[in-house]
Amino acid sequence: MKKIAFVTDSTAYITEDLKNHPDVYVMPLAIIFGDTVYEDGISLTTEQLYEKIKQSKEVPKTSQPAVGKFVELYEKLKKDYEQAIAVHISSKLSGTLESSRSASEMAEFPVEIIDSKSMSYAITSLIQTGMKLAEEGVEGDTIAQRLREEADKGENYILLGSLEQFYKGGRMSGTQFLIGNLLQIKPIIRINQNGEFEVFEKVRSEKKAVRRLLELIEHAYDKHSISEVQIMHGNVLEKAVALEKDVKSKFPNMNVVIGEISSTIAAHAGEGTVAIIWQHK
Repeated sequence: MKKIAFVTDSTAYITEDLKNHPDVYVMPLAIIFGDTVYEDGISLTTEQLYEKIKQSKEVPKTSQPAVGKFVELYEKLKKDYEQAIAVHISSKLSGTLESSRSASEMAEFPVEIIDSKSMSYAITSLIQTGMKLAEEGVEGDTIAQRLREEADKGENYILLGSLEQFYKGGRMSGTQFLIGNLLQIKPIIRINQNGEFEVFEKVRSEKKAVRRLLELIEHAYDKHSISEVQIMHGNVLEKAVALEKDVKSKFPNMNVVIGEISSTIAAHAGEGTVAIIWQHK
């Protein structure tokens, strides 16, 4: 019997290595268009999502995986593993983590539940750290404790592709949306230390917003000696590549990873979104 399975949800950025790893399991969130329910990354790709939004002008809804789906997974895993470590989207943004916890109890399978207090590549980094520790023979409870500490060390800043989508999805107050729209403000959003969305700063243009992101990276580089940043985008690879070039020109030794946001995130943030993420040492 293998020791540890790693479980996450589809808000994470699933690298090729994770996708092909036999001990990694991804639970898809649901994306709802009218009466039709899709499974993120399985029955709906990001390209299809953007096309549907353009055609219907409808803002999709998202939903956490059903507890029963997690129960099925954990019943299956307990035949092959001693335990699992589950790293999920912030509990303040989705009920996914609680579904996972309830299912663990129902399946009577030991699962260490980790609140990433974030989403996307922040989850990926935690899983990669956990898998490395597992390969070194570290016990599951010790890995979980380390990942909870690491979850507090991440920073993320988001330039939304669609302020309207973010607002209609219930992620922004009417006042913030109105001010942003009327004044053509480009807000920089972040997920704070509590795992909640907040408006970090309001700038007048995307160009100024990008300049501000570079300042934030510089501050983190000086204070925490960060060696890698991840740039996530919503179908705007050219913007991500341009930002990578800016980062590299300022920090030649910085490792930069570029990836796409998942359909679940894109349903709220919109096409054109650019986010930058890093973890402190």
